[in-house]
Amino acid sequence: MNLNDRITTFVRLGQFLKDPENAPELQEIAEKAYYSNHWFTTENCAKAIQAIADEYLNEEKLSAWIKGYNVSAKEVKNVGVVMAGNIPAVGFHDLLCVLLSGHRLLAKLSTPDFVLINYFIKKIIEINPNFAERIQISERLNQADAYIATGSSNSARYFEYYFSKKPHIIRKNRSSVAILTNRESEVDFEALGHDVLDYFGLGCRNVSTVFVPEHYDFVPFLKALEPLAFKFTSHHKFNNNYDYNKSINLINAVPHFDNGFLLVLENEGLVSPISTLYFQTYSDLSQLEEKLEVLSARIQCVASKDGFYPGSVPLGNTQRPGLGDYADGVDTMAFLERI
Repeated sequence: MNLNDRITTFVRLGQFLKDPENAPELQEIAEKAYYSNHWFTTENCAKAIQAIADEYLNEEKLSAWIKGYNVSAKEVKNVGVVMAGNIPAVGFHDLLCVLLSGHRLLAKLSTPDFVLINYFIKKIIEINPNFAERIQISERLNQADAYIATGSSNSARYFEYYFSKKPHIIRKNRSSVAILTNRESEVDFEALGHDVLDYFGLGCRNVSTVFVPEHYDFVPFLKALEPLAFKFTSHHKFNNNYDYNKSINLINAVPHFDNGFLLVLENEGLVSPISTLYFQTYSDLSQLEEKLEVLSARIQCVASKDGFYPGSVPLGNTQRPGLGDYADGVDTMAFLERI
């Protein structure tokens, strides 16, 4: 199976996902995913599938991206991938990288995200049966020649110990941040709302902390999110977290803002609880730049109005990573090219 065959398979998968005639099948699989994991609403599953089709499986984007790597004639290695499962189909990019690079995927699927990733694997093999010998779902990855593992900071220590003798990429907990400047419009606030709340804020690319000028007024931001109220107050898991975190803040007399489903409070941490957005203040952008440099190993991505801040993405775009937006800034394809 040559590189063109592999690319064509994924292009066809993208075409399948975008074809309106296949909407009932995709709706059914989204419902199965929700039944298995109530954080994965059908709306969020559809959002993830659409993003994969648009950003990862577009022929022009795929071809341009793959040209940067030498993956045409490689010795096939077994690559063990321990997939995350915090948001729908979050492990798809690793799956795509391993298979496009010409290697064999040994996948340990995350239980919360088993339904969607397993569906994608079956669909890939249906489109191109030659992939059947290149994909294996397994609980044990002892036979792998290299590893890619994503998990918490605690599980990362476990991965580093057990995978230390083989080439590996180990990803730890990261979160994302946004920079506000008092120049944002209501449209910008709505976009930031997506960065904060899409997938219930469970992704490493969700904004969990905003950096704001001193004495910042959060009322316009919270008012801009009011149309989302029913979506979040009617989701029992999210709302339970909101009620719990609100009660903790009230009991401990923690100053905070509250719009009925999102709590905003000042905290030096970067990873906020579900239904909570942290903020930190800055006096000038040069001081903020120094702070972000110190925190860079803990930050997945930065968002700002129109992407004005160097290296940031525009507000509203954190959950639409491109093919070259590698987790933790580690080039997965370059790693696979070397093994």
